[in-house]
Amino acid sequence: MKASGEAVGADAGFNIGVPQKATAVAAIGVQGEVSAVRADELVGFSEAAAAIGAGLVGGEVQFFNSKCAHISRLGATSDKLRTPPRRGGNPRRLTWMARYFDVHPVDPQPRLIAQIVRILQDGGLIAYPTDSCYALGAQMGNRDALDRIRQIRRLNDKHHFTLVCRDFAQLGQLVNVDNDVFRAIKGVTPGPYTFILPATREVPRRMLHPKKKTVGVRIPDNNVVRSLVAELGEPILSSTLLLPGDEDPLIDGWDIKERLDHVLDAVVDAGDCGTEPTTVVDFSDGYAEVTRRGAGDPGRFE
Repeated sequence: MKASGEAVGADAGFNIGVPQKATAVAAIGVQGEVSAVRADELVGFSEAAAAIGAGLVGGEVQFFNSKCAHISRLGATSDKLRTPPRRGGNPRRLTWMARYFDVHPVDPQPRLIAQIVRILQDGGLIAYPTDSCYALGAQMGNRDALDRIRQIRRLNDKHHFTLVCRDFAQLGQLVNVDNDVFRAIKGVTPGPYTFILPATREVPRRMLHPKKKTVGVRIPDNNVVRSLVAELGEPILSSTLLLPGDEDPLIDGWDIKERLDHVLDAVVDAGDCGTEPTTVVDFSDGYAEVTRRGAGDPGRFE
């Protein structure tokens, strides 16, 4: 194949570590440039792709796996490929360029929600809007995503991660809550609050505070989040999208994609969201202590 009169190279019928044969890898030259791809550079798939292609567009090499419906980007060399593991630790697909989803804030499109959840289930890391501000999100048992969040935000092991829940029934499976604490939380939930509580055995140990064995939980007042958690069928591992050196969290979907395109798998945009992080209330010692003032009124806990 030729594009704009330039040469093209192709290599087909190669093995990518799966029982089935893959189809073809094509390298396409566009605007006077030529891209060449070696078949043995494409590794880490756990199932056959329907097709894998490579094309040079605007000076960037792009890959896509049509089975996973996931677009990825390379730098100048193949060693920049990342293959983050899916749940359970097995590599699934190449990831580099974040997909962008424009989701309706009031009535989220089921098809788009299903696609976003598939990315989470495949081991992906997403940025998504909440009722406070944007957050980074992944599947609860995803160790690789947990490490990626720590790298993006430069967090230490004492940071409290948050589990975003659908309702109190789900929340109650993750943390130990007595009657007084339950009433206090219920009075402001759903809403822009995060509560630090002792974790149950349902929470992976790597998510817990190393000494207190606590974890953050919250139930956002946001239709997109509710749809994602319902479709996923479990809480979302989450952390405020506040980058090192920034005073305020990121709140615009396109800005997030431009700044974090190379480290995220998807950006979910649902229009305006909050501009402040959640108010954090710590119940670790049996009483309420406001450790961060944010979008939620802290007065009820002071």
